[in-house]
Amino acid sequence: MVQGGKNGQGPNLWGIIGRESGQVAGFAYSAANKNSGIIWSDKHLEVYLQDPKKYMPGTKMVFAGLKKAEDRADLIAFLKSRG
Repeated sequence: MVQGGKNGQGPNLWGIIGRESGQVAGFAYSAANKNSGIIWSDKHLEVYLQDPKKYMPGTKMVFAGLKKAEDRADLIAFLKSRG
């Protein structure tokens, strides 16, 4: 994950904190993600990362989630350090 990096299986996550969900150019988001109106924050990511499909029904995200609070906190801290 680098600033201006290419999208892969998912969108480039550089600068995700404070960004509106579903708005990275060139990535094919689900309608659920594009139309959610979510502005990514620690709060939203904490819940989303527990169970993406429950938090955002209709998402194409193929990720079961992180069950441990410490793992979610570590990932959020990492994402915050990238943009």
